[in-house]
Amino acid sequence: MPNESSSTPNSETVSATQSTTASNGYRTYVLLLLTLVYAFNFIDRQIIGILSPFIKADLGLDDAQLGYLKGIYFALLYTVCGLPIAWLADRYNRVNIVSVSLALWSGFTALSGLAQNYTQLALARIGVGIGEAGGSPPSHSIISDLYAKEERAGALAVYSLGIPFGIMAAFFASAFFLQGGSADWRMVMISVGLPGVVLALLLKFTVKEPQRTHTTSTVVQTSFKDSVKTLLSIPTWWGMCLGISFASFGNYAISTWSIDFYSRAHSDFDITTLLIVSGIINGTAYAAGVWLGGVWADKWGKRDKRGYALLPAMMLVIGAPAFFFSLHVENVWVSLGLLTVLLFTSGTYLGPCFAMAQTLAPLNIRAMSTALFFFVLNIIALGGGPTLVGILSQSLIESQGQTEALRTSLSFLIITYTMAILAFLWTSKKIINDWQKAEARGS
Repeated sequence: MPNESSSTPNSETVSATQSTTASNGYRTYVLLLLTLVYAFNFIDRQIIGILSPFIKADLGLDDAQLGYLKGIYFALLYTVCGLPIAWLADRYNRVNIVSVSLALWSGFTALSGLAQNYTQLALARIGVGIGEAGGSPPSHSIISDLYAKEERAGALAVYSLGIPFGIMAAFFASAFFLQGGSADWRMVMISVGLPGVVLALLLKFTVKEPQRTHTTSTVVQTSFKDSVKTLLSIPTWWGMCLGISFASFGNYAISTWSIDFYSRAHSDFDITTLLIVSGIINGTAYAAGVWLGGVWADKWGKRDKRGYALLPAMMLVIGAPAFFFSLHVENVWVSLGLLTVLLFTSGTYLGPCFAMAQTLAPLNIRAMSTALFFFVLNIIALGGGPTLVGILSQSLIESQGQTEALRTSLSFLIITYTMAILAFLWTSKKIINDWQKAEARGS
């Protein structure tokens, strides 16, 4: 730890100064505004899965084509663009980067509503992915400059609430505009896309670029190659990254295929009711899991750093079996109840994982840490989960029928949840040593 009497400010001194300069009220405003931006990220990401049955019927698509739209078309350029954008975010104005990115992905979501065929919709989804690549890495870096490391899991858990709230808003907007299936899905796309452009302007003109918790006189900027090499040398960073990736493989697949599953397996269940209930459980159970996961991890972490990894493992041991049984029970309300258990328990891994991506990274590559974290996460989870479920389902339809093919495909997700549990347990054995190293270098 650098000497506090040194004339050169260390990270703790700058952090304390920043806390004084930026009032708690302003810090909270920035955090909540970035959380709202993240919610729009997930509205625009989730909407394709919610509207999936309507798009399939209108454009005559099969499950494999839907899987590509929900997964790899979005994820490929989203992940590839994330790394260079994060490199820029470690050097240039992060507020500008987030603002431009938000306007870009929101505009492409609105353009999706104008698509008249599969190719046009695929190109629009690629555009959404490119825009969203500039959202989270700079936002994580901004938040980490406003909150000390002992508060980061909680702050990033608040930011992560953008996921369940965004998903909830997407469900509610779909229920409102679809009117039981009588309205055009294109109107939903346009309606949820355009407000994001307005939010981008609000962010640009009301948030100032925060002072970074390092200065050029104390920390030397590293090259892209060296930044990646440094992050890949931290075992806990890898373990948390793989844990969240395997778990999110399942969560992304479920979030983009659940409406398809229930509309097939429980076809007599009112679609508007399904959309509203799905929105409620995401906005309550999932949100509670995300929030409490950050709070519990910070409290446990004060006593034992292993808690940041053990908490997600323990919760998934409960949630994964609940999801499996939700696919096979006959009563739709029991099924939704079991799905709620998964949503609550799986929400708990977001805060701890994102906090470790920031806390264990050297100060000058925090945005790069989040970008590389998301690169691995989204190639495996966002690119793989929805896509592979769609491909597998399509391959089984001839032998099993549409309902059972999708049920079987979703059932296989229990494997990736098990892999996530094992990754978190392995990480719990590495985290104390890596935390001590991070403290020694002043991260």
